[in-house]
Amino acid sequence: MKRPVRFILPFFISHLSDIFIVKLENSFILFPGIGQKTEKKLWKDGIRHWDHLEDSSKYNDKLDTHRSKARKNLEVENSLYFNDKLPNKSLWRAYKNFEKDVTFFDIETTGLKPERNKTTTVSFYRNGESKTLIRGQDLTREKLEQEIFDSSMLVSFNGKRFDAPFLEKNFDMNIEKPHIDLMYPCKRLGYSGGLKKIEKDLKIQRELEDIDGREAIKLWKKYENNGDEEALNKLVKYNKYDTENLQDLLEIVREKLIEKVADRPERFE
Repeated sequence: MKRPVRFILPFFISHLSDIFIVKLENSFILFPGIGQKTEKKLWKDGIRHWDHLEDSSKYNDKLDTHRSKARKNLEVENSLYFNDKLPNKSLWRAYKNFEKDVTFFDIETTGLKPERNKTTTVSFYRNGESKTLIRGQDLTREKLEQEIFDSSMLVSFNGKRFDAPFLEKNFDMNIEKPHIDLMYPCKRLGYSGGLKKIEKDLKIQRELEDIDGREAIKLWKKYENNGDEEALNKLVKYNKYDTENLQDLLEIVREKLIEKVADRPERFE
């Protein structure tokens, strides 16, 4: 393996994030005994890649063993390994390592309670392609499990509290893939409210005007009760669009988090 270039930070550069992109290979907090403050100190000392750890006073046989395991799991693209090792709020660091098979997803339902309400559509956006599963057509447990199996990671907004548990209850399944719920890093950055409000705050443009949950339910009822294909097409269109916009949101949030962890230690939580 080619040894990555080791950057020494000149005294006049005050922003690590100007030259430094945080990925798994740059992350040391997944190793025992290394927290955020120690990690930042290592970065400032020019130790910014797993391959540079020999230059650190923290280096020992135990750390080398954990590094070897991390390398092997990254090589075979085992995202679950890093889901267990990284603090939950730092899972975003794995995004670029598994980007090709990261799946953005969003669901529409007939209500808020999975015990008495139904999932109507589920949209997935992966590697530049969108797919929507529709109740009564192809929305089945088997299709959902296949989509999740094909994903390295899942990305949602409020999906840990709503979308994933709703699907698990409706379809008697377990969703165990690493899951970045963008609501939480947005809160960490000071952005609150629903997805559409945060998109506006971050100046993410929407080509389609928004529909809320009530409108989505009305559209489904028009289709289910009257066979209104136009209503279904509109519902699917908006559901897909939400998943595609999640990628834009993740890219922006990730850049802001890089600045936060690499540049401003006083803002650490």
